[in-house]
Amino acid sequence: MENLLQGLRAAGEETRLRLLVLCGHSELTVSELTQILGQSQPRVSRHLKLLCDAGLLDRYQEGSWVFYRLSGKSNAALLGRTLVDLVPESDPVVSRDLQRLEAVKKTRVIAAEQYFRENAAHWRQIRSLHVPEKEVENSLKQLFKGRDIVDFLDIGTGTGRMLELFGPEVEHAIGVDSSREMLSFARTAIEDAGLRNCQVRLADMYNLPFANQSQDAIIIHQVLHYADTPEKAIEEAARLLRKNGLLAIVDFAPHTIENLRTEHAHRQMGFSKNDISDYCRRAGLNPREVSILAGDPLTVNIWTATRENYVSVGVAS
Repeated sequence: MENLLQGLRAAGEETRLRLLVLCGHSELTVSELTQILGQSQPRVSRHLKLLCDAGLLDRYQEGSWVFYRLSGKSNAALLGRTLVDLVPESDPVVSRDLQRLEAVKKTRVIAAEQYFRENAAHWRQIRSLHVPEKEVENSLKQLFKGRDIVDFLDIGTGTGRMLELFGPEVEHAIGVDSSREMLSFARTAIEDAGLRNCQVRLADMYNLPFANQSQDAIIIHQVLHYADTPEKAIEEAARLLRKNGLLAIVDFAPHTIENLRTEHAHRQMGFSKNDISDYCRRAGLNPREVSILAGDPLTVNIWTATRENYVSVGVAS
């Protein structure tokens, strides 16, 4: 009861309720919230602290930025979502706040689109070398079909496409990436799709900020060819996988397209079936059959592995 009362007291003030509604619609920084509300940063920060202390909001660091969002897993999470849903969007104050929120989100999209314009030609060239992404996505959906997934992790989320694909099928989903530009795009994509159960984080795939055995399903989609030490990334993913959890890795089979290394920063020229399976085995996982999607000149492989029993591999959390 005390947690409920604390949450109600924290939300029972106009500015804090407005903040709660805004963070229920989008992940926002203090400066963005200050811009929307037209109030001073110290005042907004004080209100945010009270909402976080009550468990209604989550606070997390992304480089030099601090983002706030409606809590997803705290004891007060249901209260927060209920309060947001009860506030009518037609209310004059809330309606104005949401209009200003759309302006903030539009600014983010413009910055992300500029980044994509600068890189789109490279991505189109790579996509033209392998099977359509739709085939890859359909194969992934079949691999995860029928699984009861509470916690889903997408390592190297990029545009957030895997979150869009699996978000509606899981309880909680997080995408991590080391590119702020990619995260900005992904954040907007999942918000536009109404995926309130999804979020994105700035993180290093070799040192992820999650506890051992905290994920039911993990995807590493077209990421390992950028890795200097792909086996370390798999080891870190294995640390996070729960018993009976499933890891799926999508990447290229061995190839000889040298310009992917020289012009697109690929560190690895694809992986053999045994390469990834061996990495999984060393990380304490049980490799399963590899799906092969043949292309010309690039073939896409999908490796999967499960954990039957948790074995520590010595990676710090």
